[in-house]
Amino acid sequence: MKTRHLGGSGLKISEIAYGNWLTHGSQVEEDAATACVRRALDEGITTFDTADAYANTAAETVLGEALKGERREGLEIFTKVYWPTGPGKHNDHGLSRKHIHESINGSLQRLQTDYVDLYQAHRYDHETPLEETMEAFADVVRQGKALYIGVSEWRAEEIRAAHALARELHIPLVSNQPQYSMLWRVIEAEVVPTSEELGIGQVVWSPIAQGVLTGKYLPGQAAPEGSRATDDKGGANMIKRWLQDDVLERVQQLKPIADEAGLTLAQLAVAWVLQNDNVSAAIIGASRPEQVSDNAKASGVVLEPATLTAIDDVVGPVVERDPAKTQSPSSRDF
Repeated sequence: MKTRHLGGSGLKISEIAYGNWLTHGSQVEEDAATACVRRALDEGITTFDTADAYANTAAETVLGEALKGERREGLEIFTKVYWPTGPGKHNDHGLSRKHIHESINGSLQRLQTDYVDLYQAHRYDHETPLEETMEAFADVVRQGKALYIGVSEWRAEEIRAAHALARELHIPLVSNQPQYSMLWRVIEAEVVPTSEELGIGQVVWSPIAQGVLTGKYLPGQAAPEGSRATDDKGGANMIKRWLQDDVLERVQQLKPIADEAGLTLAQLAVAWVLQNDNVSAAIIGASRPEQVSDNAKASGVVLEPATLTAIDDVVGPVVERDPAKTQSPSSRDF
């Protein structure tokens, strides 16, 4: 497993990270989730990403149990704050000072650790002054509860404003966590150039487009039983944007390209995002340990220029590139 620096910081993370968004505490039973975490560790993955809102805090609890007994110094644990947790009352979400401080304490307890390596703002909060949010994050860092600060799905101008405040407060804002894949490239026009300038790295989620880039969803056919597209706990809603025949047909056309590169389609997809120098890590998820092992083989793969061109020729017409697609809710009335 190769490592990369998290943005311009000195922190090294595994270039493939393990995330438990739609699996632990929700789609997958705890024993299976723990088996996936153990396999990730066996594959050399040291970076684990979660959030307080995943399965309404259950995902953090499952991850904390799965990592119990591991040498803490050998792990990089990331979590996030913003989306509703608990009963979802008026202060149970957002990026207010109150919610940030209560959330980090809850996350640390569930993760069974004294600190997280990276604490991330899960979305931009239009209802809280950015100064208040960044000052609260500064408190979290100075209290030793987080080593670095990041954001997720923030626009270029939001990242720039937060970075300026972080410099004033002397805290390390080092990362952004956006969706990024062969099919979803909205960060390339604005977010990536801004991040490169500021020393911010991307920790990207959904590199295989919720599983569509594995090739298991076929045009004109029902989704496989037990797949994410049949998950009524959130997975089906997230993947539906890709379940169009024109997209699925083009994914099937990627198969010869993957074969020629000696990769599975999933490995090709994960390797593709890692070709971007601004990407610090690609987050993978899994419901079975063998999926972790398959995706982990994308680490260190170098795709030839001709391969990258061939991929663009196939998926070009169905790629989403609009920078405006990166956006946060305008209010916290979820």
